[in-house]
Formats: sequence, structure tokens, C-alpha cells
Amino acid sequence: MGQFAIHSVQVGNGTVGLSPLPGRGGDYAKDLDAVRNWQPDLVISMTTEVEMLQEGAGKFGADLCREAIGWEHLPVEDFGAPPVAIDNAWVEVSASAANILTRAGKVLVHCRGGCGRSGMIVLRLMVEHGEHPDAALERLRSVRPCAVETDGQLEWAARPLQNR
Repeated sequence: MGQFAIHSVQVGNGTVGLSPLPGRGGDYAKDLDAVRNWQPDLVISMTTEVEMLQEGAGKFGADLCREAIGWEHLPVEDFGAPPVAIDNAWVEVSASAANILTRAGKVLVHCRGGCGRSGMIVLRLMVEHGEHPDAALERLRSVRPCAVETDGQLEWAARPLQNR
């Protein structure tokens, strides 16, 4: 397992980070400290509850709330794109993230490995803030080469451009 790391990219006035699931490398407490020290205003968890339990992060949301860090859980299957319920929930989560980024805050997105699902969300935030999907993906992959793993993830992330 790789060492826990947060990969950051500027979005709007703020910063969005993507990371693996805390605990994936075997030291949940250390990873939680790294998240706390990064000082996110909001953490978006893309992992399923089963994945969180498997990696010892079953209390991650509660731990963040104790630290007064906002938490949104949008579970998506590994290599998947959001199902309808999560797509619908995204509207509110996106608005919260946009508010944080407008005021130069920080949003951290994670999935199990910190690549596909988290990359999809970061790319979507970049596109929602006016970046062209191709340019945004290139910029994102310069920071995290494995970001966005499937065509379905790319299509979901690029969709806001099609709705304009």
C-alpha cells in the first residue's frame, strides 16, 4: 500500500484535494491526523460503507464531525459512476462545495484508492467552475495521473458542460 497523501488542485478561489481512504495503508489514526492537518472545510466520501468498514474507517464521518469538519457520504461502487440517488444528492453537495471554494476554502474528496471516484468528483467540480473537461482532466492528471478511471466516470464528470 502506498503512503497516505493528499493531492491538491486549485478550483476557483479554493483548493480541492483527493486522497485514498484513511486507514487503507493500515494506520487510520495517522491518516485521520493528516486529514485534520490539511484543514478541509468539507470531506466528500465516495466509498461504500463496506469499504470503509474493511479499512477500519467505519467511524470516519463521526470523527470528522467531532473536528467540526463537514462530511458528505456519496457511496458509489468501485469503478462506478453515481447512480440516480447519488446524482440527485450531488446538487446540494456541489452547492456546498462551490460555496466553500468561492471563499477560498478546502474540499477533500476520497475513495478507496484516491483515483477513480475521487478524481471523477474533483473533475466535476473543476468543470462546474468553468473549466473545459479536457483541459481540466489534463490539469488534474498532472497532479494525480490515475484520476478518473472509466468512461462512465468521465462522462458523469463532464456532464455539466452539456447542460449549459
